[in-house]
Amino acid sequence: MPVSERFVLATLLLLFLLQPLVLSSASVIDDAEDDLEGLEELLAIDLEEEQEKGAGGGTLNKLSEAEILRRAQKIVVELGNENAEKVVRSSAAVLLLGYTPWCPRSAELMPKFVEAATVLREMGSNLVVAKLDAERHEKAANLLGIKGFPTILLFIDGSPLTYKGGFTKPFSKNTDRNRRLKHFAKCGSLCYGVRISGREEILIWVRKKTGAPVIRLSSLDAAEDFLRQHQTFIIGHFENYEGSEYDEFVKAAATDNEIQFVETIDNSIAMLLFPDVRLDKRFLGLVKSEPERFEKFGKLVFHVSIDICLGLVTDENWKLELFPERKILYDNFEEHKILQFIEYNKFPLVTELTEQNSVRVYSSTIKLQVFIFATPDDFEGLRPLILDVAKSYKGNIMFIHLDNTQDDLAKPFMSLYGLESVEPIVTAFDNRIGSKYLLEADLARDNLEEFCSGLLHGTLRPYFKSEPIPNEKGMIEKVVGKTFSASVLESAESVFLEVYTPWCIDCDATSKQVQKLAKHFKGMENLKFARIDASSNEHPKLEINNYPTLLLYPAGDKSNPIKVSKKSSLKDLVTFIKMNVKADEDRGILDKNGDKKQEL
Repeated sequence: MPVSERFVLATLLLLFLLQPLVLSSASVIDDAEDDLEGLEELLAIDLEEEQEKGAGGGTLNKLSEAEILRRAQKIVVELGNENAEKVVRSSAAVLLLGYTPWCPRSAELMPKFVEAATVLREMGSNLVVAKLDAERHEKAANLLGIKGFPTILLFIDGSPLTYKGGFTKPFSKNTDRNRRLKHFAKCGSLCYGVRISGREEILIWVRKKTGAPVIRLSSLDAAEDFLRQHQTFIIGHFENYEGSEYDEFVKAAATDNEIQFVETIDNSIAMLLFPDVRLDKRFLGLVKSEPERFEKFGKLVFHVSIDICLGLVTDENWKLELFPERKILYDNFEEHKILQFIEYNKFPLVTELTEQNSVRVYSSTIKLQVFIFATPDDFEGLRPLILDVAKSYKGNIMFIHLDNTQDDLAKPFMSLYGLESVEPIVTAFDNRIGSKYLLEADLARDNLEEFCSGLLHGTLRPYFKSEPIPNEKGMIEKVVGKTFSASVLESAESVFLEVYTPWCIDCDATSKQVQKLAKHFKGMENLKFARIDASSNEHPKLEINNYPTLLLYPAGDKSNPIKVSKKSSLKDLVTFIKMNVKADEDRGILDKNGDKKQEL
């Protein structure tokens, strides 16, 4: 980022976050209506000056740094405990940003929020744009429903709508301050998995929710200007702006929160936006910034089910029947069909995962996802192979490339598999059931095709990470994912298992207790002690979320392990083990030699 841009962002942030601190109580807006009228008057003067200079619309990118700051001060109203309710209740529409000075996500979002506010004003919107330091003005934050930072709310006649695009779950108002500082020190203004919305995304959402979900284009000049500003959009071409199918198009535009819809009845405009447009009574297409730039509605009909069928639509009322669910899909304009078309076509055949698109990828309707970890150079060599396979699974499996040299994005995924490699790796997720998979064969076309087919039809064996099988066996046996069944579930002895992680604070103290127990019961053939590092090993029969966890697997019933309190004293643990191991003996549990086990 150029120095000048960094200066603008930093200055904007200081201006907006520190402004409330330098305002005296007398300067707080006591009368919302008077304040808003004054704001409108100032903005009207600005607009008149611009028109005299011939500035016209779309001037945001031409503004100087000082002009951006000046407009920011005027356009965004600072709310507090005294005036928040008045502003919201007295205004038809209010766009509100709830923030805190310490939140790095608020810091990054603030300049984009200001840009959106400036553009809305240039467009002639009567929307009130406001901000609220939700930590300083807790009463107002609670009243308006701000529960985390940052939060964007749109109030329509006092009723709130929450903006959910662009960033993951915000910080809670109850987040410990030490955690906040630790997070800021570690991440600065960015953190893994967080994507802060851009100006255009906020604008699209606001326009859709305030009654303008579709942009109507009536001239080639307007269409060319639209193309310069939008890389992804839905185009609807109609004979006229009426009828049931047009109504369904508008309803879909209002429901979708992400993509700009545009409409026209002019053939030349339609052909400019979508060169391969079908000039009949109506047409709908998706335009993207990806290599597969143009997607026609109705070209490909599909539905994810147990048995997958794909069909090309050629006739007006062609239908596709799928079994066993017996779904029927028609090639006509219906709101849910348009939305489905968008969801299954808005991504390219292979998506490059970035911080900017990560939220969209994670929340995709396509729940089967194949990840290719490879350096950019390696992936270029693999691209033809990947694209060829991806075409066969379009709409059913999302293919995603991650640069495995980018630790911020690739490392968290790789750690899920316990893998570290610069060589290309292919993995997969079924987000419907939370299972993950690994292509363990060579990355060749036939192997990848078989892997994807198995993923689609549910025949792949899930992958569970594991450390290498240890050679030595000590007083406490080290169990890994690959040995869990043999060492614990299939063992003839009762097994006292410690489940830990290296980063667990309480695990060291618990491990010392287990070592003392192992020494105390050393030599007992019908009991063994074991431990497993849950951060590096997995097993379908071991689902633990809290560490440390102590489990006793009785020899007579390995399917029902007994959870032991980690707060138990050493004496209590000894008593517990004796009691439960003896119960197995009393039930006639045999030792390895087939003899009845002896009492302790």
